Amino acid sequence: MSGPPGGENGGVHAAALRFDLHVPASRSLKAKRAAVRPIVDTLRHRYHVSVAEVDHQDLWQRAAIAVAVVAESDYHLTEVLDSLERFVRSAADVEVLDTTAAYLEPED
Repeated sequence: MSGPPGGENGGVHAAALRFDLHVPASRSLKAKRAAVRPIVDTLRHRYHVSVAEVDHQDLWQRAAIAVAVVAESDYHLTEVLDSLERFVRSAADVEVLDTTAAYLEPED
């Protein structure tokens, strides 16, 4: 994953990362939650980031989770985002369909 456009951004180093997931073995919303909840909980507790399921709550085999990250530097922000992506891509029971990053840009 590449860093934010423009390098340093005035002391604000924040980004949101969205993962669109496929849960192929899921046959119910309960089974989907059982696959997605450990990912959300681990991201929250291991990486100390804000995490929420943001889309596809009513579908059995799809999920979207978003992660918000604030860091002391662009370098650290990129490192954390890369770690989050590696963790989610290695998670059992889900396939990552798409990953989207959005960076906070300071106002002039």
